[in-house]
Amino acid sequence: MPKEKLKIAFPHMGTVSYAWRAALRKLGVTAFVPPYTNKRTLSLGIKYAPEAICLPYKLILGNFIEALEGGADYVSMITSPGICRLGEYGQCIENVLNDLGYKNRYLELSLYDGFKGMYNYLSQANPKATIFQKIDAIYTAVRFVFALDRVATVLSYYRAREITFGTAEKAYNKGLELFDKALSIKELKNAEKETIRMIKETPIDEKRDVLYVDITGEIFIVLDPFSNQNINRELGKMGVQTRTSLTVSSFLKDAIIPKWFKKGETHLERAFRLARPYLMRDIGGDSLESISDVAFADQRGIDGIIHVSPFTCMPEIVTQNIFPKMRENCEIPILTLIMDEQTGKAGYITRLEAFTDLMRRRKRKKLQEEKDVAKK
Repeated sequence: MPKEKLKIAFPHMGTVSYAWRAALRKLGVTAFVPPYTNKRTLSLGIKYAPEAICLPYKLILGNFIEALEGGADYVSMITSPGICRLGEYGQCIENVLNDLGYKNRYLELSLYDGFKGMYNYLSQANPKATIFQKIDAIYTAVRFVFALDRVATVLSYYRAREITFGTAEKAYNKGLELFDKALSIKELKNAEKETIRMIKETPIDEKRDVLYVDITGEIFIVLDPFSNQNINRELGKMGVQTRTSLTVSSFLKDAIIPKWFKKGETHLERAFRLARPYLMRDIGGDSLESISDVAFADQRGIDGIIHVSPFTCMPEIVTQNIFPKMRENCEIPILTLIMDEQTGKAGYITRLEAFTDLMRRRKRKKLQEEKDVAKK
């Protein structure tokens, strides 16, 4: 690896770029952030990817091509063991980049190896970095991820209740600029505090009849606004407060954070416990988590749950076929949305509106039944 300061890029997935950028800064490496995923990104991915491959692969490939076109020295890809096709994507993407003339420009991050995988990746990014720099980089990335997820939770609350739609998101976007400039944990804490303060200044209707919906499915589609057509924002317009069941912070609790630092049951631990009546083993992807998220949302009395997944994702196809069996024990309404490059915006919004109407009618009926019982 050359001695000069490197520029390393990574694909977009929600706000994860802020955490990677902060970590690489600690190593003296420049984090190259490619243009945010757009139609050109998707077009590049479609052009050089197999037709039947899933949407996340196409978008990641497009991100990498745009990054290398923009001057990045290396691109970074997460690898996965086991059943999911994600484990094969790294080699496929590397082959495509080599064919396009970007030889030896690929770094792989084995995130499922936990702390060791992160450490080895950072060693590749800067072999001269000290052990303390690498540990500091990992710690910083983890702190950024958790802070950003907490802020997103506050945004969801205010977006579902704001009087003028878009006000809370404008404050949130200003806050992201503070996160981008944060160079220390102290500055990170200040960025989180200030962002939450700005969001909480949003005028809201506290009497609004708000619905509560959990969003689960394949983690890339769940977290990436371009892939899911900004489902959290669209539902917010309809007075729906969303909760993302699959987050990077929940993943880090299982993959990176040592057991003695964890408080309570992790998402994966809950997945194995609640999915057991319907699925006895891991079949790849986020199938276990998706099934358990339905059961967990039903236990909590949530108004509905939306399952989003990429077209051709076999683990999520299996998951969707288990949902009818779950309805024998779970009363919660479930909407499944399959996303790919052909997904039309108008039909997508219509399905969300119909699902929202269904949940409101169900909620009103339930409240009326409770009143009737109370009168007797």
